[in-house]
Amino acid sequence: MSAIRTAIVTGAARGIGAAIATRLAADGRQVAVLDLDPDALAGTVEEITRLGGRALGVAADVSDAASVAAAVARVGAELGPPTILVNNAGILRDNLLFKMQDADWDAVINVHLRGAFLMARAVQTHQVEARWGRIVNMSSTSALGNRGQANYAAAKAGLQGFTKTLAIELGPFGVTANAIAPGFIATDMLRETAARMGVTYDELRESAAAEIPVRRTGTPADIASATSYFTSDEASFVSGQVLYVAGGPQD
Repeated sequence: MSAIRTAIVTGAARGIGAAIATRLAADGRQVAVLDLDPDALAGTVEEITRLGGRALGVAADVSDAASVAAAVARVGAELGPPTILVNNAGILRDNLLFKMQDADWDAVINVHLRGAFLMARAVQTHQVEARWGRIVNMSSTSALGNRGQANYAAAKAGLQGFTKTLAIELGPFGVTANAIAPGFIATDMLRETAARMGVTYDELRESAAAEIPVRRTGTPADIASATSYFTSDEASFVSGQVLYVAGGPQD
């Protein structure tokens, strides 16, 4: 029987993060769910508990080093050393380049890239000590370029390079690092995109589905399934990879 592992999932209050946290709990992991808003975490924790799992909600700002250190220390004390990390926390500040403000750029880079760096640096100590670990960074098809998302695209592309470097550095210690690049996933976050484009959420979803080879948009469960594999014992020889979960090939 495999050891009980402790996982940390950032941005786990809703959407993809909540689905990942719930799936990892179903896989037998103890799960710490992190988000900026402590009240928003209650739903994810309650769902995991209802299904018989063990979860801990921790409020944390992943872009702040002190907050990250405190969160990881609390997880270690209450659930045990975290050896699985899913960097899912993210925000949108979409705009065309000539309209984008400094704050829009900095906020997105800080949450996605700095956040993943700070979390990975804090968790790798436990992974190296255990000689076992899994890191999954959430990229995006936007890493290939997307109008109105210079900040988001840069952050998501940066996460792919970050992932490959972690795989090289941490591989000798039994730690794998992989990235998942979701395509169009139906979440509340995309309502912001629909508003920016001047269309309804349903219109955006339907038009996207028409362009996807499998003729549907993705769900948070699709991303959770991919994460489940990357964090499993069976994926020990898969590292430094970027998996596009987008319903078709990506250029």
